[in-house]
Amino acid sequence: MGFKDWLEAPVSGVAAPKRPALNAVRGALTRITTPLIPDDYLHLANPLWSARELRGRIVRVEKLTDTAATLVIKPGWGFDFDYRPGQYIGIGLHVDGRWHWRSYSLTSAPDWKDKQISIAVKAMPEGFLSSHLVDGVKTGTIVRLAAPKGDFALPDPPPEKILFVTAGSGITPVIGMLRSLDTRGQMPDVVHVHSAPSRADVMFCAELEALDAKYDSVVSHVQLTRSDGKFDLRSLDQRFPDWRERQTWACGPIAMLDEVEAHWADAGVIDRLHTERFEIARTGSAEDGGTVTFARSGRTIEVDGATTLLEAGERVGVQMPFGCRMGICQTCVVAVSDGHVRDLRSGKEHSRGDRIQTCISAAAGDCTLEL
Repeated sequence: MGFKDWLEAPVSGVAAPKRPALNAVRGALTRITTPLIPDDYLHLANPLWSARELRGRIVRVEKLTDTAATLVIKPGWGFDFDYRPGQYIGIGLHVDGRWHWRSYSLTSAPDWKDKQISIAVKAMPEGFLSSHLVDGVKTGTIVRLAAPKGDFALPDPPPEKILFVTAGSGITPVIGMLRSLDTRGQMPDVVHVHSAPSRADVMFCAELEALDAKYDSVVSHVQLTRSDGKFDLRSLDQRFPDWRERQTWACGPIAMLDEVEAHWADAGVIDRLHTERFEIARTGSAEDGGTVTFARSGRTIEVDGATTLLEAGERVGVQMPFGCRMGICQTCVVAVSDGHVRDLRSGKEHSRGDRIQTCISAAAGDCTLEL
């Protein structure tokens, strides 16, 4: 149906007047004032156009390893390409009738010309969305996006001396930093220590080698832990004697970051260390938990004591505010209306009136949140 036909077609519930021109006007007005809002019409014209939310289209999926892939995404209206290298975005995907949200580091350098971004996802055995993104998502899929956030970011101008310490998928924010430095043509003195089980597990392996070969100021040390064992932080004194002078960005598993923080603290240079954690050490157990009620939404769910309140809300379709999902950014803070919840990192209990972070808190019995 053409635009003229659409305007002039009979409108349900509106008696057609004798003058066709008036019918066209009334038809247009009726359609414009239906329950559809402008966003619905924008979506019909282009799925990436939205006045209410950030959206993006997956334009390419590239395998990095057997268990990891890069997703190249074209954002729609409103995305800010002036993000800082190392920051993360939230991505929402509609699967099995509901939206699933996770946060991933941007691996692309900020670029207003290309107007595309990329993230790298490693499929985790317990990670429903990560496995779907690596092995199941199709090119052309429309996703929801949350604006770039995070303080684990490279300053501009960068420090003269940098040390990156990464392991596994912890390399993802750092590859964004390295790409940004390369794009700017201002590569400083960089040492990068990365750990992975085997060469086949090294994300961006060829790119790391290419940067090492391109710049005399870049040293890339890859530790293959399956054959060579874990990287010994004490060896930094011998390998890179000036490591204490370097601004350091470290990202990886909990155990590695705990060791790095302790080592830097012992050396008296903890102020030069920046860390990013992709997971939290949880103190809760399956025996705890209870019924979580979301007061405003009128929804409830039974959960164990190891499931975060953020995850609980998302499971029943509650619009949960979130950012880092690691207890850092404070985006997910809400008030407890009733009952008790437990901080999964410290084990501390919170009760009625307390404001808690849903991404690191779980039910400690029945509880109600103001959401």
